[in-house]
Amino acid sequence: MTTTNDRPAVSAAPPRDRIVFAPRVSLADRHRRNKRGRRIDNALRFGVPIGLLVVWQLAAMLDLFDRRFFPAPVDVVDSLGAAVSTGALQDAALVSTYRLVVGFVVGAVVGLVMGFLLGRVRRLNVALDPIISALYTVPKLAMLPILLLIFGLSDLPILVLIAASVFFIVVISTTAAVTAVQKNYMEPAQCFGATRLQTLRHVILPASLPSIFVSLRLAAGNAVLVLIGIEFVQGAAGMGYLIWNSWQLFDVGRMYVGVVLVAIFGVLFQALITGLGRLLTPWTRRGGAGAGH
Repeated sequence: MTTTNDRPAVSAAPPRDRIVFAPRVSLADRHRRNKRGRRIDNALRFGVPIGLLVVWQLAAMLDLFDRRFFPAPVDVVDSLGAAVSTGALQDAALVSTYRLVVGFVVGAVVGLVMGFLLGRVRRLNVALDPIISALYTVPKLAMLPILLLIFGLSDLPILVLIAASVFFIVVISTTAAVTAVQKNYMEPAQCFGATRLQTLRHVILPASLPSIFVSLRLAAGNAVLVLIGIEFVQGAAGMGYLIWNSWQLFDVGRMYVGVVLVAIFGVLFQALITGLGRLLTPWTRRGGAGAGH
């Protein structure tokens, strides 16, 4: 007969894992954290360029390099005032702005329309994709002599090349964005009997807009590069001509003025495209995906 002392000991059940709930972040704390993050971003966004200018000025004051070739920021500001007083800077800026805006708008519109067609019509995409890929790889400045022979010495070759540089970036990116729209976005619209135009407007367009605006921003920067390069080679006006002519006359200060203003203009132009994209795609700021309403 066994006793209670002879019974095997029963091990105690292991304690269950406790679920610890993290404290919920209040709306005020989240607002303060976002505000602090924006302050840090703004400090970095504006502080780094200002710091580089200060270092540049100090290096010039200490004669660490030849100021004939690397003028100090204060010297560049003086040259800016001289260029403004003569009116040469305003004339060059107006000419370049006109060329850039017209060429960009034409190239972007044609690229968007063609991109949506290629993304929706598979046979058309198969037929034209090799041609677009081949022409995209051709340097745009290499086409300038041909266009000059066709259109002569006018602004038209410049506008065509700027539009072409924008077109290829936009059409390739738009085609990829349209074809990448997931089928589960379009199936509900098809179940409710939406037409092709309604599907394009309410499903495909909102889903592809974020990627399209990224391509427009890249195309904007590339358009500025192409414009200045063309004005180096051909043309008697514009910011590119101003920079090149200043180099020929050894007017280093005015040359730096042109370079700095082109850089600022490029940043502002891309910022305008980015701001427009955020305005037209508010769902991306809410972390939403793809389709709009």
